[in-house]
Amino acid sequence: MKARINTFISNILYSPKPIPAGNYQSMLKLDTGPTYRLHLRIDEKGTGILIINASTILHLNATAVEYAYHLIKETPVETIASEMLKRYRVTTEEAISDFQEFKERLETLVSTPDLDPETFLDMERVDANDDSLTAPMRLDCALTYQVVEGSNSVYAPNDRVKRTLDKEEWKQVLKNAWDAGIPHVIFTGGEPTLRPDVPELVHFTQELGQVSGLITDGSRLTEKDYLHQLLQAGLDHLMIVLNPFNDQAWEAIRDAIAEDIFLTVHLTLNNRNKPDFEKTLEKLAKMQVKSLSISADSQELWKSLPQYTQKAIEAGFSLVWDLPVPYSSFNPIALELEMGEVRSEGAGSSWLYVEPDGDVLAGQCKEAVLGNFLTDPWNRIWAQAKISRHG
Repeated sequence: MKARINTFISNILYSPKPIPAGNYQSMLKLDTGPTYRLHLRIDEKGTGILIINASTILHLNATAVEYAYHLIKETPVETIASEMLKRYRVTTEEAISDFQEFKERLETLVSTPDLDPETFLDMERVDANDDSLTAPMRLDCALTYQVVEGSNSVYAPNDRVKRTLDKEEWKQVLKNAWDAGIPHVIFTGGEPTLRPDVPELVHFTQELGQVSGLITDGSRLTEKDYLHQLLQAGLDHLMIVLNPFNDQAWEAIRDAIAEDIFLTVHLTLNNRNKPDFEKTLEKLAKMQVKSLSISADSQELWKSLPQYTQKAIEAGFSLVWDLPVPYSSFNPIALELEMGEVRSEGAGSSWLYVEPDGDVLAGQCKEAVLGNFLTDPWNRIWAQAKISRHG
């Protein structure tokens, strides 16, 4: 009897140990469709991320991590069920059913066109201030602070940098980021497409396995050959910064929305375009744009921004708050806390920002330099990022 009681208590108190932290990868053919490239990153808590075809990041809870791990290892279903029986209080039928459901949801996601590059599967959004993270989820790379002629110079603080990294140096930055465990990079500026090497840098991220995005005014996307070059290189998502009075920007949106790529449109409210805000929303909706980012160019408009974002929500748009826009103090990230967003600020934790010379900031518009991604070891940069979060 005593032994039974002890066993019962042990079962109640039993907490399964997570799969060992680390990186796992495989080429895998699911039940339907082509072969997929999978990268699984497991953290110390047993949660993790699964990167599919270097195009979609799935955030997983501990149970989903185990299923993904066994999927990559091609563990027989009977063995998976046996392992889950040892670790959780489930039946064999439940374990097999849950695994099959995980596979089916995975297949549905990977076969969905224009999928959001970050998807949350059985897990809430990562806590931006989680000190157990060993690397951020994203690296924002300002390739240049050059802008298209006639653009506002506030978007190009060239006095901040003494030089611009060349193509091979940026490749080394991207490699360092991947080795550090950063799965997602975004190319921004300035206007990044002023550099001739953007498609090659995108292709390099694809070779590494990273998810990549581009933030641009769209001026070069109206060149169909250039747009297709980016897509063939493996670009996963786009943000087009819209000037509503620029026909070329609208043309870029039309061209991009017709392709198999996730698109977000960013609008910076100012006194000139705010009277036509609702007409702009209507036009974007007719073009089938679904994702919208909004900021403002003045403190006055900043304070009234909630009423404009509410109109966008009512019009059916999904709002994006954590992507940088070409350098501006009125970017979406800076507006988060002012607007009362429930998501905490992630600068220095969920993402870092790299300037054109390789210097690392906690986020866009942050002043303190945490190190240089090209020359300083990652552990030192990340330690400085933690200090900046708590300082």
